[in-house]
Amino acid sequence: MNQRIQLASLDDQRNAEARETVRQRISWPANLTPANVTYHSRGHALLLGSERDTRQAARILQGRGLASLTLLFTAPNAADVDQEVTDSDLLAATEILTTQALTRGQAEKLHISGHLGMFKAMLDGDEPLDLARALIQREAFDLILDLNTTPRLPVELPPPGYVVMQWQNVEQRSDILDDFVGLVGEFDKPRYFQVNSDLCAHSTSGNIGCTRCLDVCPADAISSIKGRIESHIEIDPFLCQGVGSCTSACPTGAIEFRLPETRRQQDTLSAWLSAYREAGGQAPVLRFITHDSQDAERAAGVVPAGHVIDAPLEELGAAGHDQWLTALASGAAEVRIQLHPNMPARLSAFLTDQVAQAHALLSALGHDCARVKLIDIADSAGRDALPSLTPLTETPLSLPEPEKRARLNRVLARLAELGNPSGERVAVPAGAAYGAIQVDSDACTLCHACVSNCPTPALKSGGKTPALSFLEADCVQCGLCEQACPENAITLMPGFLASNARETRYICHEEAAFECISCGKPFATVSTVATIKQKLANHPYFAGDAMIRLEMCEDCRVKDVWKTMIRDPDAQLKV
Repeated sequence: MNQRIQLASLDDQRNAEARETVRQRISWPANLTPANVTYHSRGHALLLGSERDTRQAARILQGRGLASLTLLFTAPNAADVDQEVTDSDLLAATEILTTQALTRGQAEKLHISGHLGMFKAMLDGDEPLDLARALIQREAFDLILDLNTTPRLPVELPPPGYVVMQWQNVEQRSDILDDFVGLVGEFDKPRYFQVNSDLCAHSTSGNIGCTRCLDVCPADAISSIKGRIESHIEIDPFLCQGVGSCTSACPTGAIEFRLPETRRQQDTLSAWLSAYREAGGQAPVLRFITHDSQDAERAAGVVPAGHVIDAPLEELGAAGHDQWLTALASGAAEVRIQLHPNMPARLSAFLTDQVAQAHALLSALGHDCARVKLIDIADSAGRDALPSLTPLTETPLSLPEPEKRARLNRVLARLAELGNPSGERVAVPAGAAYGAIQVDSDACTLCHACVSNCPTPALKSGGKTPALSFLEADCVQCGLCEQACPENAITLMPGFLASNARETRYICHEEAAFECISCGKPFATVSTVATIKQKLANHPYFAGDAMIRLEMCEDCRVKDVWKTMIRDPDAQLKV
């Protein structure tokens, strides 16, 4: 299954023709009419930085279509800087503009939030000051030019309308300012995502579980919103910039990327590989690349080798290890992820983690980790290199299930069939959604709080029989069961089990049912009744002979209370 490829047997022209056949026969999926969000910018701009830098920028921006320019001095002027224009000339050119100098203490309290058309600049304190209302009598600023050495909005991927530049960078100064003045008007942007809260493993019963989407978003567009009892995930569509790492990190499919939909993208990969083989292509390599990088290569006249099939993405985060493994299970010899310049740090870290997860799973299932690799910027040799191994299969892969986890499990099952699984539990990177649970039978009372809190079908009750069952293939290691257990009887066991046992449901704990002493109906477990009797031993409602009520079902317990009240009407007043 990991046979070395015979290089002399490959025909690049034949592969290129097969690739062209694929492109003509099957289009990459795209939403033709995606939902949009609209920005409205009237051109009221806020400039942040030292007085000299902001005045120089304002002098160039004047008269170029911006509704207003407000200068906020948040840093001291740099010493010994070659001045393009004298300070007196700058003051004369910008004296009509609204300006405000902040002390160092005030600058540290400056808080900026929002997006194009709706930026809030607040001075935090006992009485917060809204600078837009105070300086220009408006609800918000429309756009911001940040000239500080360290941007005042500490986000890896700033929101639309927040432009960061270093004034000393003369080469880029003109282009950045030209783009800045163009941010006036009405702008539409796709709503990149769809959220299904019913599938989300973030929170339940007041406990916080999965936070993977929060951890990987470089735009800080995702928030955990605290409700009266539970928290829920919200994505700000105005801050979201379509990186897609949230949907790849989400283990349940609660967040789904829409350009294109994850399922359609996955199905297309399999269809492409099948069509490539039918057209006579050999040893296909799937390369995940952004649209921008692909356009740049075409503009430069770069044509990848014939065996390289490009899967274009809005951003590399839109495909994670589940998509890459789908390609291998569908007949790709290798998967390559083409890196590009100016990637946010969290996206780079996310891709590195996803590759580590893919390598861990491939190794556990008996495959060579070299089948998934990152390709550095401008590494043309790595991009076009022939794969060192033959494809694992030539049989198409069908994924009929709509659920993300079920589709991933089918991919892993196919890779297990094609490999030599270790049969052991192997370590995976921290935070990976693979693992089991350990249940302390002595502590578990089968209250099933874990079942009601589990966001997937991993945990189930025994139905009419007091039992707790577990299916590891569905466990995403969110930890909600561990937190919900009142007896602290559950412990997470991270790791990928490379065995058929992973897809077999088994009983974690079971007990005999406790039968009502009055009617004989089973209504709880023996341990549950014993625990409740112990905890309520000193409760006045169950004092004396009334303790036997805890050994009755709910119906018989009510009847016994009424019988007691009939015999002694004042009994309830004694409780």
